[in-house]
Amino acid sequence: MKHNSTKWLFLVLALGALLALGACKKKAAPPPPPPPPPPPAPTASISVDPSSIQAGQSASLTWQTTNATDVSIDGIGAVQPNGSQSVSPTESTTYHLVAKGAGGTQEATARLTVTQAPPPPPPPPSVSDEDLFNQNIKDVYFDYDKYNVRPDQESSMQSDVQFLTQHSNITFTIEGHCDERGSTEYNIALGDKRATTVKDALVAGGVGADRIKTISYGKEKPFCTESNEACWQQNRRDHFVYTK
Repeated sequence: MKHNSTKWLFLVLALGALLALGACKKKAAPPPPPPPPPPPAPTASISVDPSSIQAGQSASLTWQTTNATDVSIDGIGAVQPNGSQSVSPTESTTYHLVAKGAGGTQEATARLTVTQAPPPPPPPPSVSDEDLFNQNIKDVYFDYDKYNVRPDQESSMQSDVQFLTQHSNITFTIEGHCDERGSTEYNIALGDKRATTVKDALVAGGVGADRIKTISYGKEKPFCTESNEACWQQNRRDHFVYTK
């Protein structure tokens, strides 16, 4: 009996020692929480439309960003995270955008090419008064053995009056001409009447008489030398000559 009591006592003491040892152990700490995720990195884009202009023209600059709190464009300064504006540089420009945020920095660029406008065309060569005179003044033609202005020549006369009144600095000579028929003396007289008739009509239209000289060549200086009506018609005229 004494042997069994000793055994049980040993077991009780061992169990108590184990319990006491377990009670002396510290409680394990819980694991730390996972770190927060890093802030997202900014994104940035910039474009210009059109990408090429002539000096003096404009283009549209457009940009977009995300996750950015500080956005700037070189040459423009601070801008909103997203936006658009008109630009008119005088020379080719690269627009450099910088977007900054908690997650870092992002950059983007856009190139606008500026070409110089072509030089203006050279002024047209100046036209002299003599050239203008020869381009605009029309000769006046006559019927055979007549010195009155024909009805079909009235429009030429009106055109001559209009030009000469608009160019009051021009002086000129009216040459009276005839065809080859008739004597030299007769045609000189007829040519003089033709020149005088046209001069009087011009003066009546407002052209100063002091600007006009008259001379008759009769049949001495023909414009056409064939002996037919078509040729004679060309010679029956008052011819205008610019006087320097």
